Amino acid sequence: MMQNVHLAPETDEDDLYSGYNDYNPIYDIEELENDAAFQQAVRTSHGRRPPITAKISSTAVTRPIATGYGSKTSLASSIGRPMTGAIQDGVTRPMTAVRAAGFTKAALRGSAFDPLSQSRGPASPLEAKKKDSPEEKIKQLEKEVNELVEESCIANSCGDLKLALEKAKDAGRKERVLVRQREQVTTPENINLDLTYSVLFNLASQYSVNEMYAEALNTYQVIVKNKMFSNAGILKMNMGNIYLKQRNYSKAIKFYRMALDQVPSVNKQMRIKIMQNIGVTFIQAGQYSDAINSYEHIMSMAPNLKAGYNLTICYFAVGDREKMKKAFQKLITVPLEIDEDKYISPSDDPHTNLVTEAIKNDHLRQMERERCVEVVKASQYVELANDLEINKAVTYLRQKDYNQAVEILKVLEKKDSRVKSAAATNLSALYYMGKDFAQASSYADIAVNSDRYNPAALTNKGNTVFANGDYEKAAEFYKEALRNDSSCTEALYNIGLTYEKLNRLDEALDCFLKLHAILRNSAEVLYQIANIYELMENPSQAIEWLMQVVSVIPTDPQVLSKLGELYDREGDKSQAFQYYYESYRYFPCNIEVIEWLGAYYIDTQFWEKAIQYFERASLIQPTQVKWQLMVASCFRRSGNYQKALDTYKDTHRKFPENVECLRFLVRLCTDLGLKDAQEYARKLKRLEKMKEIREQRIKSGRDGSGGSRGKREGSASGDASYVDPLGPQIERPKTAAKKRIDEDDFADEELGDDLLPE
Repeated sequence: MMQNVHLAPETDEDDLYSGYNDYNPIYDIEELENDAAFQQAVRTSHGRRPPITAKISSTAVTRPIATGYGSKTSLASSIGRPMTGAIQDGVTRPMTAVRAAGFTKAALRGSAFDPLSQSRGPASPLEAKKKDSPEEKIKQLEKEVNELVEESCIANSCGDLKLALEKAKDAGRKERVLVRQREQVTTPENINLDLTYSVLFNLASQYSVNEMYAEALNTYQVIVKNKMFSNAGILKMNMGNIYLKQRNYSKAIKFYRMALDQVPSVNKQMRIKIMQNIGVTFIQAGQYSDAINSYEHIMSMAPNLKAGYNLTICYFAVGDREKMKKAFQKLITVPLEIDEDKYISPSDDPHTNLVTEAIKNDHLRQMERERCVEVVKASQYVELANDLEINKAVTYLRQKDYNQAVEILKVLEKKDSRVKSAAATNLSALYYMGKDFAQASSYADIAVNSDRYNPAALTNKGNTVFANGDYEKAAEFYKEALRNDSSCTEALYNIGLTYEKLNRLDEALDCFLKLHAILRNSAEVLYQIANIYELMENPSQAIEWLMQVVSVIPTDPQVLSKLGELYDREGDKSQAFQYYYESYRYFPCNIEVIEWLGAYYIDTQFWEKAIQYFERASLIQPTQVKWQLMVASCFRRSGNYQKALDTYKDTHRKFPENVECLRFLVRLCTDLGLKDAQEYARKLKRLEKMKEIREQRIKSGRDGSGGSRGKREGSASGDASYVDPLGPQIERPKTAAKKRIDEDDFADEELGDDLLPE
């Protein structure tokens, strides 16, 4: 057993802890400058680790384990390379480290820190392009062609037509040279077709404006016959224009129709322009019937002033008076395409309104108004200057600038009788709308005296008389206005209201039926007819006419509630509920509609639904106690006694003198066995005693009166509108009274209608 045990000798030459104080000179940093091997490794690539490559097939070299004492044994790397700082073949290899970018030991020897290698100097210049290369010549030539085309267009716009033509010819010559060079260098597919098209089109245009029509037609033919140019067929319209200038009408029409076939149907505006050219050509050729066909088609597709005017002239030429009248009627219905309301804000956008207000009366706007009137006054149409002043006043009225409108109208009032009557009529309407009936009547008299046959003045005079309550005299003025102008719809409408006020319902109905024949979709006329049938106690007819009103304006809450009321009278609760609910949806603040809907849900015992409507009613009328009592009653009837008690208490805090609320508090607290019942009972007794004393005072102070008025509790002062031992009941909406007719019901005469040019 002891053969494997080796005991240390007593006198061992090697110390067990020897070597720990030895210092390897390799780690002496201060002596690195004197280490030739290390300096050689720094200056060269010697000692650097090679980049990692694929695995070497040889196996790893065994790494001997170094002991804690004795000589140091080097460790081999996995690829057979000696490790940094190892001793190989008796030579100590210097240690290396990861160096910072741009830093070397050479900095210690005076070299500057240059991480970006800026000390190497500027980069070598780029190689200059060869100006003689074919590509560069083609680009330069293409640029020159574009410049010539632009110069030609600029010269044309400046009126120098000869220079424009010369430039266009130069562009054409250089473009042909460019095409030949491109064919030599590249394939034909790479030719710039857009440039060729623009050069040819500009050349043809310059030929045309210089009245060289043959050359222009030849150039256009070159473009049109080239299949590589897309949409070139539209240029046949230009060729048609040239033939029209040459008075060759047959060829002009031919090319116009060929161009029309080339334009797709989606390009409606271009097709209309070509058809207008066809119509003009037919007129110049004297073929009025063919021109009429073209213009009738235009007026049916896209009416415009030129087409309407030419159509009227064509009918005049053929002597067809009836069709000429119809064409003129179509002409006057075409919009003028004049921005009359550009100073009226089209929306509620604050920024837009601010901009409109800023430009409404700026210097440019003032100059525009002054020049317009001055030009007309200096022309042969001097009589239209007054009409322009009237229109200016009407524009101020649309902009709600009443002071400016009144100022202009008062100036016009001092002119001849026709203008004076128109100005006084408008002033009368202005003062009538401002409820100044005295001034309105005064200016109406001036208007009537200036022109007795002015229906607008007579209508306004009738309005002022009606406002003073003299309905018979107002009817006379309206009748006179109708005798002067049977189409005066304002007078016919107002005389219907007057007959309604005089309870002459048959005559009123006859007036509104006549007006309905003129204004088929007027909601105001339809409503008045329905209202008269209601007053005549014919609800079925009233419902029928109100349904027509709904078809015109389906979102009018007043009309919908009226329909609900009529159906309720007829006993049709489901239809009544439908229209009342629609009215509530569009206008949820009508207290009568809310009251009816709440009562409907109480009748059908949907207490929760009824609560929603009565709560809204309490928000609309917070000083009316009955809505809160109805909410509490619905809670009580639905079995929610605690919620009902809380609602009654809240109502009592808001209306402490309401007897009905205290009665229900006493009854509810008693049924629930609450101690508060006694306190509420004392309050109720005190209030009833005060009420009795108040009634006795009223009786004693009344001379010869037979009894008390018997007001009921229902407001904050303690008056109630109902008493029910089981709880408050809703009052049904009463039948609407006869529609009140006052000055707001009148249709005012439009301003300036009597000033059309004769």
